[in-house]
Amino acid sequence: MPQPVEAVLVGAGNRGREAYGFYALRYPYRLKFVAVAEPIAERREQFAKEHNIPPERQFASWEDLYAKGQLAPALVNATMDRDHVASTLPALELGYHVLLEKPMAATPHDCVRLVRAAEKADRILQIGHVLRYTPFFTAVREVVQSGRLGDVMTVEHKENVVYWHMAHSFVRGNWRNSKIASPMILTKSCHDLDILSWVLGSRCLRVASFGHLTLFRSDRVGPEIPERCMDGCPIADQCPFYAPRLYLTDDTSWPVSTISLDTSLEARMKALQEGPYGRCVYRCDNDVVDHQIVTMEFENDVTVTFTMHGHSYKEGRTMRYDGSMGTLRGNMAENEIAVYDHLTGREDIIRPGDVVGGHGGGDTGLINSFVAAVRNPNRGVLSSARDSLQSHLIAFAAEEARLTGTVVDMGEYAQRIEAEVIAGQT
Repeated sequence: MPQPVEAVLVGAGNRGREAYGFYALRYPYRLKFVAVAEPIAERREQFAKEHNIPPERQFASWEDLYAKGQLAPALVNATMDRDHVASTLPALELGYHVLLEKPMAATPHDCVRLVRAAEKADRILQIGHVLRYTPFFTAVREVVQSGRLGDVMTVEHKENVVYWHMAHSFVRGNWRNSKIASPMILTKSCHDLDILSWVLGSRCLRVASFGHLTLFRSDRVGPEIPERCMDGCPIADQCPFYAPRLYLTDDTSWPVSTISLDTSLEARMKALQEGPYGRCVYRCDNDVVDHQIVTMEFENDVTVTFTMHGHSYKEGRTMRYDGSMGTLRGNMAENEIAVYDHLTGREDIIRPGDVVGGHGGGDTGLINSFVAAVRNPNRGVLSSARDSLQSHLIAFAAEEARLTGTVVDMGEYAQRIEAEVIAGQT
């Protein structure tokens, strides 16, 4: 049996510990973490204990980690969005192959910089676009690329974010504000824009977009509503976002596990009294949209509509591809794909293979791919930074289109960003 790929982790928060860390514990013959950089001591010590990392390999910052030189062939970067560039560029220069959480950066120019830096260093820079690695979307792509649908004419894709997830991550949580994270269309939906590009196997030509923050605003409630749920809210019994109902449950898995490292009832109550997750959803500093549509024109006259909203009763992605010879309808949450043949009238039902790990099995597939590529860099990865750049640029262009009320030409947009990076203008 081969030795595991050794790696260092930068950012031991929820994603770093529970996706990448748990993978290494589940498959110790594939991946082994030998160092960790995390500014919060409690998280750092918890991760180090779980992975038997000695004190001299535990660091409070990535700068301290990098000062020791390259400690392993691979690095997993699970920091917050706006820390990605500063923590990834020196890692590539040191010689690390990097698995970087999406979105790769918070500006289009920084995305281009990362791609160029990885190619200059001749290092793997794999982006966490986990949907490419799911059995579900692998099956969708196989159907579309096989020609069973004929010429694809139109695509409808929806990301249905369940109401409590919207409140947790994008109203109260780390991704609530575009000034400290990224626009919603990038943070949450670069997955979807990426999977559309991958499934169709073609370039996006033009983008328009509309969206708003409609519900989670202070003007939606009166002055009698307090700043925090536990401060005697008069509408607690009628509010689906009432924090104690969401977080003081017997189930302490995600997202409950994120509000406090100590998941005891007492610790969680304290977190709701003092921390961000106990705030009224109408009294937060959020500014990202809670619903948005993007209309796109791809090559070969394919028209695409993408809808993201945070008001669903159930989490899951749904889609429909209509072609000259058939129609595909998919429901990821139900793990079901229906393919209708226009000629025969027959409908085939596809239920993709077993799912292991988060994001519909995509987490496991992503890390498997990274480990295999570090062992043999010539094999490449499905979601390299260059491959992921198109979907990131679509997201930024969509946000520009939403804010300006214009239609963005993707070719001109990409050329402008690349030229500005080369000229050092941003």
